[in-house]
Amino acid sequence: MEKPRTDSGGGELIDARDSSRSSIRRAQLLSALIIACALFITPLVTHSQSGRQKETAPPANSNTRPRTTTRSTTPPDNTQKPKDGKEDTADDSSDVVRVTSNLVAVPATVVDSQGIAVTNLKLEDFELRVDGQPNTISEISRADTPVRMAMLFDNSGSLSESRDFEKRAATRFFRNVLRPVDQAAVFSVSTDVTLAQPLTNDARRLELTIDSFGKPEGATSLFDAIIQAGAYLRPYPGRRVIVIVSDGVDTTSRADFDTTMQRARADDCQIYVVQTGLYENANLRALAAERRMQEFAAQTGGAVYTPKSADDLDDAFAQIAADLAQQYILSYYPAPDKRDGKYHLIAVLVKTRPNARVRARKGFVVKARERV
Repeated sequence: MEKPRTDSGGGELIDARDSSRSSIRRAQLLSALIIACALFITPLVTHSQSGRQKETAPPANSNTRPRTTTRSTTPPDNTQKPKDGKEDTADDSSDVVRVTSNLVAVPATVVDSQGIAVTNLKLEDFELRVDGQPNTISEISRADTPVRMAMLFDNSGSLSESRDFEKRAATRFFRNVLRPVDQAAVFSVSTDVTLAQPLTNDARRLELTIDSFGKPEGATSLFDAIIQAGAYLRPYPGRRVIVIVSDGVDTTSRADFDTTMQRARADDCQIYVVQTGLYENANLRALAAERRMQEFAAQTGGAVYTPKSADDLDDAFAQIAADLAQQYILSYYPAPDKRDGKYHLIAVLVKTRPNARVRARKGFVVKARERV
């Protein structure tokens, strides 16, 4: 008898379905596991990068270098350290370029036909000519620019009359002219030139220095003193001023007049002269000295005062103080062909006031950019 046939196909179909379901469940579990891992890892990665800023690489062939700013400090003795007006820009290479500012500042005093200061002018009222050609004035400011002053006090034997009053007038001058932003130094001039008081804004210290000068004696090295004072003030910013209290007669300087004038022009110092000792019957030597003092003042934008009495002497110092307080400061950037280290003539005019007289420096020297 034939045995009944078993239909194994149904069982195999069932096993195949079960196997398929198991594979699907495994795939689902694996996907869930992957998603869970991704959700867990993502916050960690995000948190670790949240405090970072994307760095932008510099463009190719870029010549941009980082600038370094240095803050200057003032020493305890009220003497400000000099600023040379230069900024060093450097990178990791050995190629360092020193950039020198080419700005030319031109202090100008303007008076009318009566000699009274004109104080209400604007930039458009002025005209600046360089080597005879009109040039643009970059900006104009008033006399709030700091003053760096050197007084050359003649302590030679040629000055003995009215000595005490000269000292008192000089001390009053410091008391009246110095502002907190200004500084002054005192040089003693005789056979030798001595820096008696370095730059300070303490008027009392300057007064004590003048008071301490003893009986005048020795010869006069005035030209050497002008050169030394100009070199001393050169590194300092602001308006640089030399005030000479002397009869102007030079007897023992190593430098001559022409050399001293050349240095005075290059150092950009206004020279004011209170020419004392010419009270009576000035001789030919004193007259020649007076002409030289007038030339120093005219070329640098200063002035000469020749007091004939004690009252005139006090007025002379007062006039210098007023002059410094009423100046205009004209700023000018010379063209590249003027930055050649040579002396170039400048003239300042007031276009809107034909009768106005202007006292300003007669030229400037700007050196080409220095590479070190």
